[in-house]
Amino acid sequence: MASEEELFANIDALLAEEPQLPPPAERARLREAAGITQARLAQALKSTTQTVKNWENGRSEPKPPRLEAYQRLLNGWAAKYPAHGAPAAPQPEVPETFTGPAAPDATETATAAPVQAPAVQTAPERPATSRRPAAKKAAKPATDPRFPHGPLAVLDGDGSAYGVDGIVLDCPAATVPELVEWALKESGLGAAKLNRYGKDSDPLIVLTAAAAVKLGLPERLEGHEQRRSLRLPEDHPVVKQVAKAKWQLTQRGFGPWGRIYRKAQGRERQCVQLAILSWDALDERSWPGVAEMEPADIARVLGVYAQRVITPRGSTAVSGLELMTALRPPTKAVQDPETGNWVSGYNSGSLGTEPMDPAPPEATAEHPVVVNSGWTGGFLNEEAYQWVRSVDTLTDEECTLPFAVGLDLNTAFLAAAARLVVGLSAPDHFHAPKFNSKIPGSWLVDLSHIELDPRLPSPFTPDGTRPTGPAWYQTHTLAYAQQLGHDVHPIEAYLRRETGAYLDPWHDRLKNAYVDTLADLGVTSDLDDRQFLAAMEQHKQKDPALAAVLSAIKATVKGGVGKLRERPQGKHYQEGETWPALQRPTWRPDIRAAVISKARVNMHRKLLNMSRMTGLFPLAVLSDCVVYPSPGGSPLDFLPYAASGKPQPGAFRLGPTPGLAKLEGVQSMLWAVDLMEKGLNPARHIKGGDAVLDEGE
Repeated sequence: MASEEELFANIDALLAEEPQLPPPAERARLREAAGITQARLAQALKSTTQTVKNWENGRSEPKPPRLEAYQRLLNGWAAKYPAHGAPAAPQPEVPETFTGPAAPDATETATAAPVQAPAVQTAPERPATSRRPAAKKAAKPATDPRFPHGPLAVLDGDGSAYGVDGIVLDCPAATVPELVEWALKESGLGAAKLNRYGKDSDPLIVLTAAAAVKLGLPERLEGHEQRRSLRLPEDHPVVKQVAKAKWQLTQRGFGPWGRIYRKAQGRERQCVQLAILSWDALDERSWPGVAEMEPADIARVLGVYAQRVITPRGSTAVSGLELMTALRPPTKAVQDPETGNWVSGYNSGSLGTEPMDPAPPEATAEHPVVVNSGWTGGFLNEEAYQWVRSVDTLTDEECTLPFAVGLDLNTAFLAAAARLVVGLSAPDHFHAPKFNSKIPGSWLVDLSHIELDPRLPSPFTPDGTRPTGPAWYQTHTLAYAQQLGHDVHPIEAYLRRETGAYLDPWHDRLKNAYVDTLADLGVTSDLDDRQFLAAMEQHKQKDPALAAVLSAIKATVKGGVGKLRERPQGKHYQEGETWPALQRPTWRPDIRAAVISKARVNMHRKLLNMSRMTGLFPLAVLSDCVVYPSPGGSPLDFLPYAASGKPQPGAFRLGPTPGLAKLEGVQSMLWAVDLMEKGLNPARHIKGGDAVLDEGE
């Protein structure tokens, strides 16, 4: 039996040994997992980038005192990023402007300061038509102990606050400041962050017209400008109340979506989002019929959306953009290897915290980059299709077909965002570069020599016409030209060295939201094509509330992509001035161009495959809708199927997932040809009722 002295001597000998580092490959893996560059690590360790490279490829080993510091850093990373997917221990997180010690874990915060539960009342009787209908997958009760009553509530004039899952809270607030205090301290409302490095969603309080009036707000906002830009004047009594109570409004002011906040106290955010129904907070195009529903049903609609997408913070377009940032936060907590303190650092794969100037051809004509440089070299024109086939190319056989059938691709922009590699760094300018389909960017190329079938739109222009000379194209457009067998010789290009699939988590969350909501409406992936068409015909009637959620999800996709290149608003704007959207890191017209380019290429690929498989050519295309001549009034009458009855891959296929198709509408072939002869687009009106498709912005 060893003595205590002998054991202690052995331990002292071990402690005296030099620190043992992980193998070189593991050192590189840990650094990359933490999102730290070799140059940044070298700076922290007072060394050189080449020395760090040598450590990571095994050419040399660090010496004291860097050895101990390097080992401490690697040990910290190893705990956070285990090699075989083992769950990492939760790490403290910090706000973006972190200056103090590491914050406690979320569960500790919840335990130390439990939310005081407000009074809960039984929902009053409503007319039978407004009772909350049951749903298979309606918003589930919140599981986060900090937010026992879910993400939001709809406040009525009698003080009843209707939350998700049928809960009704008693809100005694008589003023807006009192409402904010109640929402933060008593309501139990809010939602957990969507990413470990992100922020929790602030409580959302939706005000009915009666609630707005009770709180001293006007029932409606008056003015002659666009409704979304209307705000309460600064001298309004409610705005003064907010300021007197030491609360602040964002730069957007007190409008349909007002945010009221105080600066965060350590980890605790103090912010409440308001949405005022009678001020048109819920746009009818995105939220059909929701503003007219009973408060409990409004809470259900918004609650399902919050659970599956994000707690709304504005229009669906704003929410779409916010979702990108919530899923890819710009910063994360990193430990300073010298001090051991937790500080705010760049989160790898995100767009960072600073806005980035676009390349001149990626910008808009009024952008300061263009105006100040005198740029005259042209612009990217990567937009969705708006093409009508020339009637001169129609055959007698086509004209005698009885029907024109419209197909609509489900959330085509969302399908295009899947596995889409985009640029994360600033653009670099190159002259006569060799084309590389793996590098995102903008390329000046002449494609005017390419001969194409006039019965199909050109894949290179939004209006489907043949290019007339050199023009700027996004990478996906040129990669498709190569796939079609054409040489691509760029004249110049603006390319990005750092790249990543920035939109992947955004795509995944919205795809799941779309598919799950369709499934709740009876449209599931196990239906055959005939059953799918029948289910789609009835899905909106099955549950109007969930149909509104589905509409909002689709608007979130298109609006979010559109927000990546938000233009200036207001009649007083002058070219060359900056506008508020340019202050966002998410003002990225190049990413928008990549999504739309890929969506248009995807559409053309299906059009081309259809012509090869069936001999059929489209009559018109508008964004994600295409119209075909058909012998029958159903897509089943012209879509290609194998002898086994399965849909042919590569062509249009029916189904409930993004990128697959559904029936948009049916009209007579005579109706379609008449519109074409007038220069109008049948795809714009195929749905009937003179419908106009939402083209994305």
